Amino acid sequence: MPYHLTIVSQCTTSVLNFRSPLIEALCAVGVHVQVLAPNWQPQTEQAAQALGAQTGAYTLSRAGLNPLGDLRTAVQLWRSFKAHKPDVVFTHAAKTNVWGMLAAALAGVPHRVAMVEGMGYAFTEGANGRSAMQRLLGVLLASLYRLAFKLAHRVVVLNPDDAADLQRLCGLPPHKTVLLGGIGVPLQDWPLHPPHTEPISFTLIARLLREKGILEYLQAARLVKAQHPQLRFYLLGALDENPGALSQADIQPWLDDGTVEWPGQVNVKPWLAKTSVYVLPSYYREGVPRSTQEAMAMGRPVITTDAPGCRETVVEGVNGFLVPPRDVPALASALLRFVHNPGLVATMGAQSRRLAEERFDVNRINQKLMEVLGVGAKRHSEG
Repeated sequence: MPYHLTIVSQCTTSVLNFRSPLIEALCAVGVHVQVLAPNWQPQTEQAAQALGAQTGAYTLSRAGLNPLGDLRTAVQLWRSFKAHKPDVVFTHAAKTNVWGMLAAALAGVPHRVAMVEGMGYAFTEGANGRSAMQRLLGVLLASLYRLAFKLAHRVVVLNPDDAADLQRLCGLPPHKTVLLGGIGVPLQDWPLHPPHTEPISFTLIARLLREKGILEYLQAARLVKAQHPQLRFYLLGALDENPGALSQADIQPWLDDGTVEWPGQVNVKPWLAKTSVYVLPSYYREGVPRSTQEAMAMGRPVITTDAPGCRETVVEGVNGFLVPPRDVPALASALLRFVHNPGLVATMGAQSRRLAEERFDVNRINQKLMEVLGVGAKRHSEG
C-alpha cells in the first residue's frame, strides 16, 4: 500500500512557492500526496497536479477571529481526513497547525507533524513593545498552540529562538521539537551571478509590512543617497492586508523624491541579478527568511537585523553585517560600508553562496523533513 500524506496549507500560492520541491521529492519515492488549501484556481490546481499531488479544498479565514468559522474549518478537515485516511498530516501555518492537528487527532491520523515558520505578528516587538491587540492574540495563540502541540507527534521549527519561545510559552516538549534551520531553496534555480557594482544597488524583498523594516530601509536609503545620488535602491513586494501592513500613501513620499524604485510584486530574479547587496532590516518574528536564502544563493551579500530568524543568515563580517532592529543610523552605516569598499560585494557575495550551499540546500533539508514525516528510505522500501 502506498504511504498517504496530506499537506494542509493556508493558501495555494504558499504551497506552490514554498512546498513544490518537497512535493516532488515525496512523489518521486512513491508517496501519495494530497494538498488541502482554500481558494484553488484552475491554474494553481493544475500546477499542483503537475507536481504529482492531488488537490482538495476547505474553507479558512486566515486573519479572522470568528470561532464559528474556525470550527467549520476544523470540521471540514476532519471530514477530509476521515474520508482519505492519510498516514500523516503535515501543517505549516498558525491556523492550520491548530485546527489541522485537532482534526487529525480526532480523525485518528497515526502521524501528525506541525511546522512553525516564525512566531509572526502576535509576538513581534515594535519600538514600544507589543500592542494590546498583539498581546491578546499572543495569549490566544499560545493557548491554542499548547493544545495543538499535545496532539502533534513532532513540531518543526526553523530557528533556535522560536524553539525556546515555544517551549517557554506553549509548553512544547524538547523531545517533540525538530530544528530544521530554514526551508531551503533549490540552488539550481537560484544560480550564482557575477557581482554587480555599476552602480552599487540595494534591494529589499518583502510583503509591505511595517515590521519588515520597510520604513527603516527607506529612511536609511534617503540618508545614504543624499551623499551618493548615483546609488540605486529597490523595493520589491506587494501591499498586504496584515494588521501591520503599510499603505500606498506610506510609500509614496519615497517614490516622489526618487529615494526608491518600487515595481511591486515581480519576478525577483532579474532584480537580484542587478543587485549589489540584499537588505532585510526586519524585526518581524521570521522563521528563516526565504528571500534572504534566495539572495545568498545568487551570491549577494546580506545586511539584516540581529533578530530571531534573520540572524541565522549572516556570519558577521563574512557574508554581510547584522544591525540592531529599528536602528536607522546603524543600517545607513552598514550600507555605506559597501559604498566605500565595493570589493566587499564580490568577496562577501561568494561567502553567501558558500553558506547557502552549506545551510540552505532544499534537497538536503527536504531529506531531513521527509524523515520527520515518516518517509525515510526504510519505510518506503517496506511499503
